Formats: sequence, structure tokens, C-alpha cells
Amino acid sequence: MLEIFKDEKKKIIKVKVFIGSSKTKIRKKISENSFEIDLKAKPEQGKANEELIKFISRELEINSGHVKIIKGFKERNKLIKINF
Repeated sequence: MLEIFKDEKKKIIKVKVFIGSSKTKIRKKISENSFEIDLKAKPEQGKANEELIKFISRELEINSGHVKIIKGFKERNKLIKINF
């Protein structure tokens, strides 16, 4: 599970994604604000980004509208803004 303290109104996290996994899951927690995540979806037509947003919102039990990629749309390394 993503462990992010929800005492703030917003949080920025760094995510490095790995595409083509058999299952979408957290691969490794690097620090409090940095994660490696395996994604099952392929990077076609934004499907991997969509899956990443849905996965993070499910893990944090928040609406997916509160999770936004702010940098790295077409890259492996991404910055994600989370509003609580």
C-alpha cells in the first residue's frame, strides 16, 4: 500500500514506472515521497498513465480526480500531485 501521510492538503510524489508487468503493484518504496511502480498497461494512448492514476487513487482511497500527473507524461519518471 502507498504510505503517504494525509495531514497535508496536497503532496507531490516521484514515481518511476515499469511497463509490461503481469500485475500493477508497488515495486519499491524509495523514500516517503518516491516510489517504483509496476504497471500492467502498455504505454499506448495514455493507458499506462490512466492505470497509474487509478492505482494511486485506489491505494490512497481517494477520488481519481485528486491525482494528477504534473510532469513526465511520456516518460518513465513522473511527478504526481495528490490533493487530499
